[in-house]
Formats: sequence, structure tokens, C-alpha cells
Amino acid sequence: DRGAKFLGWPGEIDHAPDEDFAKRPEPKPPLAARPRHFSVTEIETLRRDPYAIFAKRILRLRPIEPLIRDPDVAERGSLFHNILAHFTEQGIDPLDANAARRLLEIGRQYFDDIALPEEIDAVWWPRFQSLVPEYLNWERLRDHLISERHPEIASKKIVVEATGVTLSGRADRVDLRRDGTVDIIDYKTGSTPSKRQAHVLLSPQLALEAALLARGAFHQVGPRKAADLLYVRLRPNGKVDPESILRIGTAANGSEKTAPELGDLSWLRLNELLTAYGDPHKGYLSRALPFRESDLTGDYDHLARVLEWSAGGAEEGGEGE
Repeated sequence: DRGAKFLGWPGEIDHAPDEDFAKRPEPKPPLAARPRHFSVTEIETLRRDPYAIFAKRILRLRPIEPLIRDPDVAERGSLFHNILAHFTEQGIDPLDANAARRLLEIGRQYFDDIALPEEIDAVWWPRFQSLVPEYLNWERLRDHLISERHPEIASKKIVVEATGVTLSGRADRVDLRRDGTVDIIDYKTGSTPSKRQAHVLLSPQLALEAALLARGAFHQVGPRKAADLLYVRLRPNGKVDPESILRIGTAANGSEKTAPELGDLSWLRLNELLTAYGDPHKGYLSRALPFRESDLTGDYDHLARVLEWSAGGAEEGGEGE
């Protein structure tokens, strides 16, 4: 009998009441605690992962940088972007015979200043060298259209309709065309977001910058219409791929909008989104529209306990693409 008691204990481990999976968090802080200002880059996060906005802007939590870390692709993108911005800021004519030499000199200065590990510099520097002729060729092909180039141009805050919430942004580059319209350019060293995601406003940064432009938020150029919204992708092989987000698909099976149309639509959607968060019953849902369901590398995914609630399958209530 004594032995049966002890043998019975392990069996009791298998007898436990069923427990529901953890629920996907959707905190509902009071309206007074909610953000009253956003940058254009935060709007995509507010749509895709509202919980990250809650953790960052309301709880004011920041990820801790690791003690030892190699420079990553984001830092490469920032490095290349800063070099090209400096080149443009200097007013160097891309048609000048010395343009390539001067761009390489600026690049080398930036590379030396950040003192990359030798093994990374040995990869990144040749990539930049191969980028220089391709970048200058792109500039030269469009030079006849452009009267002014403005790198790293910041906007003032603009109130979004009746929400009382303000929006501002910083464009990688704003080019004033000779006809008085404007091209808004965003440099990208990766493949995300895609032009489709930008066109359908899942990644609304460029379209919102067009909306800010139309409302005179960029004081260097004043209120103007956008002519084009471009991702300029800087490929690892040095190729420069300009991608307009105004058209996707084919003429028979696709979508095409003008830049002002896309800007106005993004402003309308933004007003709807901010109005929704003006309701105290609207919560900050975790991973409402993630890029990929399998990607759990978000800074706040562990706080949202994504691995726990996602084990129960997707819940209703998230936004669909």
C-alpha cells in the first residue's frame, strides 16, 4: 500500500484541469496617457503592432543594447544614407567630372569616422565603391528634371483633422522639379517594405510625407504637389534601383494613383486610425498586422508574451491585409 501511494503520485501529474491559452494582450490605457504626436515612421507600427507603441510611448520602455554587437544591416543603411545626404548637401553637381572622386572622399571620411571592424569594412567599402558610378548615373539621368535637391528635410507638426493629434516626418530627400512639383525619395538598402505595401498603405511613410508636403509642412519647399514617391534601393552589388510606389501590377490587373491621390488617401486613413484610438475602448493589440507570422524578433514581443498566446492560434479582432 505504501508503494502504491508513491507510484500514484507521478500519475497525478497527468490529471490537471484544462487551461486556456494566454490571451493576446490589448491594453487600454486612459486617453490622457495616449500619444498626442506621431512621426510618419510610427504610423506603420501603430497599424502593424499597436502594442509596440503602447510599450514604447506609454510605458516608455526601451530595449537594452547588447554589450558586444557587430554592426548590422540597419547601420550599413544609415552609413550609406548619411554619405549620400552629405554629398547632396554639399551641392556637388553629379555631372561634374570630379563628382565620383568627391563622393568617394566623403564616403571614406564617414567610414573612417565610425571605425568599423576590419572584416566588416573589407566587405562594406567595396560595396560602396561599386555603388558610386551607379548612383551618379541615376542622378545624371534625372538631372534635367531637377532644380533643387534637399537632403534630410524635416517637416513641422501638422494637426490631423479633428483628432488633435499631430504628425511630422523627415524625408530622406525632397527634390524640387523644374515644373514646380516635388519628388520624395526614401533610400533603402533592403527589400522591405515592398512597393506594393507602400502603395496599399500598409507602409504609409512616403504617402504621408506627400500629404505633409501638400499642407506646407516642409518649409524649404512650401506647399506643393508631389510628382513621384520613390524608393531608391541601394543593392549589395552596387546597383541603384529607383521604384515608384504609384503603380503596382499591370495595366490590366493592377493599380495606379497619382502622388497627391495617394497622399490624400493616406491622410484619410490616418484620420480614421487616430480617431479609433480616441475611443477609450480601443486597445493596443499585439501584432495586429505583422510582416511575417514567424518573425518574433520585435523589441516588445517578449513583453506581449507572443509565444504563449500565439500557441493557441490566431484570434479574431486583428486587422487583415
